[in-house]
Amino acid sequence: MKKIPVIGLVISAMVLSTVALFLYDPSLVYARFFEYTGMPAYQAAPNSKPKPEIPPAIICDEDYPEWRKAYTIGGVNIQASDACNPDNPYEVAAFVRGTNNVIMPVLMRTQLSDDAVIKTNDRDGDGDPDDIIIRIEVVELNGRSPDSSELVPGFEIAPGIKPGAWVFAPKSRGMSTVNRDDLNANHLLRLPSAPIRVEAGDNVTLILENTHYFPHTIHLHGVDHSFENNDGVPQTSEEMTMPGEQHIYKIKPRHAGTMLYHCHVQVQVHMMMGLQGFFIVEENKPNNWVQTFNVGAGKVRKPSVAVLEDYAQEYDLHYQAIDTDLSDMIQESNDVRQLAKSMNRLYDITDGTDDYFMLNGRSFPYTLRESLITVEPNQHTKLRILNGMPDTLSLHTHGHKATITAYDGVDVNPLAQITRDVYSVTAAQRIDLDLYTKDDGLHSYGAGMWLMHDHAERAITTDGMAPGGNVSQIVYRKYLNKDAMPSGQGVNLTPYFTPEYYNREIPSWTLSDAFGFFDDVGDRRIDNYKDVLLVIVLGALAAVLFLLLVAFYGFFRGIAIKLNSAGVNDE
Repeated sequence: MKKIPVIGLVISAMVLSTVALFLYDPSLVYARFFEYTGMPAYQAAPNSKPKPEIPPAIICDEDYPEWRKAYTIGGVNIQASDACNPDNPYEVAAFVRGTNNVIMPVLMRTQLSDDAVIKTNDRDGDGDPDDIIIRIEVVELNGRSPDSSELVPGFEIAPGIKPGAWVFAPKSRGMSTVNRDDLNANHLLRLPSAPIRVEAGDNVTLILENTHYFPHTIHLHGVDHSFENNDGVPQTSEEMTMPGEQHIYKIKPRHAGTMLYHCHVQVQVHMMMGLQGFFIVEENKPNNWVQTFNVGAGKVRKPSVAVLEDYAQEYDLHYQAIDTDLSDMIQESNDVRQLAKSMNRLYDITDGTDDYFMLNGRSFPYTLRESLITVEPNQHTKLRILNGMPDTLSLHTHGHKATITAYDGVDVNPLAQITRDVYSVTAAQRIDLDLYTKDDGLHSYGAGMWLMHDHAERAITTDGMAPGGNVSQIVYRKYLNKDAMPSGQGVNLTPYFTPEYYNREIPSWTLSDAFGFFDDVGDRRIDNYKDVLLVIVLGALAAVLFLLLVAFYGFFRGIAIKLNSAGVNDE
């Protein structure tokens, strides 16, 4: 009798193991059964996971929607803006007139220092100042702080994405953050480095005030300037500008065009960290008060006299890329010794790969908030393109073919101008485009919401997730909603405005996939009532079989005992 519990335990363990395996993965049990019996194996697909809830998302985080309208401030006529996040018109007025020439109530509605842009002396008597002093600083974004666990000052390029970066910015006053409680950067401090505009023939003094912890310089790429102490190259023309120091660059440009300025210290690091921007020399015209800075790039709300002679509006479009192997370094340490070693000696750009692709400092969908090209039919729009990426930009415009009017600040002979829909712009190159919206089947295919993006496909992703990257749109104004966002007829854009989407937590087509064909695969666990009943029946049969075996064992053992007893008695 002592052997019966042992046998029972063994059989019970086998039965329970089979039942447990079936509960965990019934298809595996089926497959093994069919494998042993020789019957065709069929493994049912596991069920899909429940659709994730799409968290609430702010499509247009408008702070000052009233800034979109046209303004006249201090005698400066400022064009309306169709951006969800428009420029501060009071800053535009200060950039045009000079911080020394606007009244204090205007200046106090900005965070500009009172000596950020000084404009004086109409030397040629044509109605605009000719002596210009511009002060810029070096600012870190999304860096490690000894005082906070947050990245300071914070700047999102896309939902939840804050790569480390450095920028040139107009000299400002007050806190670098919005306030003591909101550690996001104030709106003067952002990617890309602010485009700078001057007029040909002006006496321009550009002062670099190095507010950063590394040495820097400014190289005026393509801009007419003298060499000695003025070219920004530490190995040839001057020493680096050390932290806390300043350097004065003096130029009197004779040639107008779209140029570039960037740091020339450890170029493979500093330029890729964001120390690069437009430097535009406008044609010399009477009463030509140019907008010295265009913070955030995008629409120029006070175009120059020369531009308005041929175009209704003007946009600066600055394309950049970020390698997180580099940008993450300033988020892992704030020890300048460690950073100098890791960035200058350990980082190898030849092994680097770009992860984030930006237009005017943002990636899709945030490009829709700031960098839409908004147009009307039969309108000429001037687009200035700067490729700040290490690879070639293959810019494609849907629904339009624009005409290339200049390369690297040099006008193209009208007889040699090319009209096309893909524009190849190599690293550090600039082109000017004439976007003409005449619906003639060539220049434009008609009104709509037409994409504009780099056709090197990885550039339309954000760390590999699409849609992202430098995608923007050419939008006819009748397709804008009340928040100055495109009102399309395609998929719902809400998931793209959530960090969860770019964390790969939301299936790409979830809102369009009503039947869940493309939902995430669930676990192979039982959830069908038929399978539950089957398990119960199998368990019951196993129990009955076990009891029968015990009964038969007891019955025959009883007979054996009786026979044995009878034999003993006979003896």
